[in-house]
Parts: sequence; structure tokens; C-alpha cells
Amino acid sequence: MRDASSGGLDRLKLNKALPAAKVWQIAREASKSSVIRALDQTRRAINELVRRAAERRGGGDPFPYFMLEWAEFLAHFEGRSDHATLMKERARDYRLLAERIPPFLFEGEAPPFETWPKRIGGDETWGQKGDILEGIGGSPGRVTGRARIVLDTENPDVLEPGDILIAPITDPSWTPLFLAAAGVVVDVGAVMSHSVIVSRDLGIPCVVSVTDATRIIPDGALIEIDGDVGTVTILDAGGRAVAA
Repeated sequence: MRDASSGGLDRLKLNKALPAAKVWQIAREASKSSVIRALDQTRRAINELVRRAAERRGGGDPFPYFMLEWAEFLAHFEGRSDHATLMKERARDYRLLAERIPPFLFEGEAPPFETWPKRIGGDETWGQKGDILEGIGGSPGRVTGRARIVLDTENPDVLEPGDILIAPITDPSWTPLFLAAAGVVVDVGAVMSHSVIVSRDLGIPCVVSVTDATRIIPDGALIEIDGDVGTVTILDAGGRAVAA
């Protein structure tokens, strides 16, 4: 393959592509910002509706209200029907599913739910001091910090400034968490995945495709991530007991 900067047709293509890349890069970032703002406003509105619904029904855990479809929610909120039992059943099923890791790929029928590995408390072995996990370097740089395992965006407050975000996979709804993180590690990802793009934009190290990072790395462990070579080193397990 010829060097794109050396003469002829390749040079002509490069001269045309550079201005276009500049325009479309700005458009890409603007679209991502719009999505993030829309998601945040929608989340705030839904959280307030759920809070009011729970308060109107005598308080209690507001989480099950998120399990209702919009028509069901309105009927329950307005007192036209009672979906308390349905809410509890769906919340129970949701939590059971959240405890396990669904298969990333499968052919034909999905494996039975009972065979999916558990995220926490299964037969995994916690990483120990000196362990090095390998992945793909997504955003360059090296940083040391406390690992914070975040499995979903329901409770982003667990991440403190300077912590290293350890996630199963990310999408635009995760972007606000990146602002506080000193670095990012994900179980699943590639060189053009969401985690990598946002980390590069923010200038923080990122390592992707670290298989089972959310299960192996102890929450609170002191780790070092190297986005250049794609490694995660556990410097101190953080006092968490290692499973047998």
C-alpha cells in the first residue's frame, strides 16, 4: 500500500478527505452531545415521576415502578388499576437477570438462564497483587488509581474523581461517568468502540477487551492501566478476600 502523502491520486484523495474529516468530526461530537443531553433530561423526568408515584402510594422502594410500561405506569399512578404485584414480579426477575452475565454470542437457542455465570459471588477467583490482565490498548497513557466496578448507570455516585472505571461495556449513557474517571477498563470493546472514542476525546487511558475484568479485579483495588500496551496490573488487592 502506498503512502497516502506521496504524489498522484492518493495525494488528491487525501487533500479532499482532510477538510471533510474536520467537518464530520465536529458533527459527530455535536450529535453525541445532543444524545447525552436528551438522555439526561429524560432520565431526570422519569426519576421525578417515579418518586412522585412512590410517594403517592405511601412511599417504599421506588425501583419497581421502573418495571412498568408507560400505559401501566399512568394507570397505576392515577389509581385506575393496581400493578403492585406485577411490579414486584418484574423487579425480582430484573434483579435475577442482573446477577448473571448473558452470553455475548450464541448460535441457535440461547443457553438456559441458570447456566449464565454470576457477576459476583460465583466461582470466580479475585485477582491478587501482581496479576497482569491483558486487553487492547484503546487510548494511550498510563495511570494508577482505585478500581471501581460499575455494572450499570443506575448509581453513578460510586465513582469518585480519580477512580478507574471498570465496566462490562459502555454506550453514550455512560459518558458522564468518564468525566470523573482517571482511566477506563471494559470487559468488551474494540479500537473504535464507545469507550475508546470517549477516552481519547477526554485524554484518559483506556484498555478494552479485558475479559472478565469486572469479575476478576476487586472493587477498590489499586491498579495501574497502560493504554499503550493494553495491560491492567493489580498493585494492591485492596484487602478484599480472595475466593477459593
